[in-house]
Amino acid sequence: QVQLVESGGGLVQAGGSLRLSCAASGSIFSTNPLLPLGWYRQAPGKQRELVARISGVGTTNYADSGKGRFTISRDNAKNTVYLQMSSLKPEDTAVYYCNTRVFKLGNWHDYWGQGTQVTVSS
Repeated sequence: QVQLVESGGGLVQAGGSLRLSCAASGSIFSTNPLLPLGWYRQAPGKQRELVARISGVGTTNYADSGKGRFTISRDNAKNTVYLQMSSLKPEDTAVYYCNTRVFKLGNWHDYWGQGTQVTVSS
């Protein structure tokens, strides 16, 4: 129903930049291309946490850890969400996951991509 495919992760030195992309597809997106999209991350031994999210009309929300350094954006024509990360720190090292949420049958349903590894070396 929803497929999310991330790309753009990799190894970068502290202070560097990366741009992550997530292409969304599937029948749910075909009928509702303005679904909210977000980025989460999970470091080893830690819980998955919100990085940033964006509504279908472009309203954004950031976790404190990324404010001023990360920018989330989306291209609705391409069903793609981006996360531009700059001034990266070693503590940003994690697997980054793309997410969308769909409300159906009275409940919210989360969909996740497979994740992309971001490693920031000191």
